[in-house]
Amino acid sequence: MIKWEEVSSFEVPKEVKLSIEDNVVHVSGKLGQVSRILRDNYVRVRLETGKIKVESSKKNRRSHGISGTWESELKNMFQGVTKGFEYEMKIDYTHFPTRVSVRGNTVLIENFLGERSPRQARIIGNTKVSVKGDRVFLNGIDKRELGETASNIERATKIKGFDLRVFQDGIYLLTGGSQI
Repeated sequence: MIKWEEVSSFEVPKEVKLSIEDNVVHVSGKLGQVSRILRDNYVRVRLETGKIKVESSKKNRRSHGISGTWESELKNMFQGVTKGFEYEMKIDYTHFPTRVSVRGNTVLIENFLGERSPRQARIIGNTKVSVKGDRVFLNGIDKRELGETASNIERATKIKGFDLRVFQDGIYLLTGGSQI
């Protein structure tokens, strides 16, 4: 028989509904629902009368790291479904005015460094992207999806073959993960 020891426990906010089925955690609140698969042989998550308990059957660095990651993932899920997250990015150019627009689930970056063909960045999940002047705003309830979308936009404007200290054009993250 496996002996499980509690690594951490924390309260579930009252405005959040939580269910755990087969290592899949479903969190829903006033802004929507987020699901995450939390599967490991030595770490598990249990729901016990309004509290979440993260338990481990081994005491080593790997299990401790996984339990800490899961705890922060769960807290981000709670915050996302109650308050939401917002990222702000800045469009930076020196000579060629870069135009950024959103079409469907892609962000189009046109006239970047004077290029004729537009660069594209994929929007992940239910992330809302809006462009206002030289700022790009990303809103959503899943912090992981927002971060991945922001990295796709930043990666689409990566410059190769030039000195990055001189050619600083691109779209860069200003603030990340702030609450709305």
